[in-house]
Amino acid sequence: MNHSRKPLGLICAIPEETAALAGHFRRETQREIAGFVFTTGWLDGHPLVMVEAGIGKVNAALVGTLLLHAFEVRGLLFSGVAGGLDPALDVGDVVIADRLIQHDYGALSDGRLTPYQPGVPPLPGFDNGHGYGLADGMAPRIAAALEGVTLAGMPGGTRVPVWRFGTVLTGDHFLNCAETRHALHVRFNAQAVEMEGAALAQVAATFGVPLVVVRALSDLAGSDSHLDFPSFARIAAANAAAIVPRIVPLF
Repeated sequence: MNHSRKPLGLICAIPEETAALAGHFRRETQREIAGFVFTTGWLDGHPLVMVEAGIGKVNAALVGTLLLHAFEVRGLLFSGVAGGLDPALDVGDVVIADRLIQHDYGALSDGRLTPYQPGVPPLPGFDNGHGYGLADGMAPRIAAALEGVTLAGMPGGTRVPVWRFGTVLTGDHFLNCAETRHALHVRFNAQAVEMEGAALAQVAATFGVPLVVVRALSDLAGSDSHLDFPSFARIAAANAAAIVPRIVPLF
């Protein structure tokens, strides 16, 4: 690795997501910390440290912190899959998070959760603003970099997948419920839901580094999501991975 330039931290959660990036990433060395394997290498001449975090907010926060502390990465990039919330989107579409929210952190009262920013006491009198945005100026740069990008269609699909910016929710459960899917979409006007992104956003904000989360929809987070996820996760992950080489140079 060229130590004259700090590397970028590249994170996935599951093996399908890591495998989708294999063709883009040239590996050099590996180092294991706390059971996580960090691989240094290159993507189109850009130094990277890639790691598979496993599922959930705690795992994501652990690897994000280790990347920033032990490897001194200059920013964090997540590539993977998610469940779709927005009925305008379909399996295979890609959502790049311009807002990340931990939808399961807050105050639960009368059966309703009021979200707060993680770390803020979820009590009356404290600010209940919430969400993490992209670094200033990153959105137009991403849009320009993705002009003309082509995504792979899903088996049996009737249209070519598209990408868009959107709100991505993070919580520590796999969403397999059409009623909750609709409620989350309406409440947060969100496009996708997953289990790691906003935890990484909390870490990135604490360290003052940029984060980009790229999520391809592997399922629609409804009653059939447990069937769709294993069927489409691999192909969806490849759509997210196809976007990564265009975003890496923007950090």
